[in-house]
Amino acid sequence: MTSAEDIGNADYKSATSIYDFTVLDIDGNQVSLEKYRNHVCIIVNVASKCGYTHVNYTQLVDLYDRFESKLFLFQGLKILAFPCNQFMSQEPGTSEEIKCFISGYKGDGKFDVFSKINVNGEDAHPLWKYLKEKQGGLLIDAIKWNFTKFVINKQGQPVERSAANVNPFDMEKTIVKYLNE
Repeated sequence: MTSAEDIGNADYKSATSIYDFTVLDIDGNQVSLEKYRNHVCIIVNVASKCGYTHVNYTQLVDLYDRFESKLFLFQGLKILAFPCNQFMSQEPGTSEEIKCFISGYKGDGKFDVFSKINVNGEDAHPLWKYLKEKQGGLLIDAIKWNFTKFVINKQGQPVERSAANVNPFDMEKTIVKYLNE
């Protein structure tokens, strides 16, 4: 079976945007990120047992509900959630358990959920290596905790990185700016 880390652009340094990557959705299907062209995206590593879980899921759903609309030039907001178990094993569930947990916050189809991945280390998914290279962190580029969020513009470029302790609502000004470009 193919793992989530085996899919994508292994040579992430040659990528020119997120559209160069392929990922596995929560059901194990390959998804080209090309499908998000002309959308503003939030890419976030998620976990069901984290102290930041409730506020992040609640606010991400609210942002999606308000900004997914096609009233903006091109398309609206898309949220790409990547479960990760690297931080104190706070996402231990199977794909089915993760889907069930997330559905309690978002209902079906509100945003896209992908297969569990690593965001740090040698086996980090190439997409996450790319994101960290383009939007470095404070002191070090590693993802420091669950719910690190990247805003991606309509050209597929990471334009903002927010730490776990930044609420999604605090990103609204940036999201609106890029939706209106």
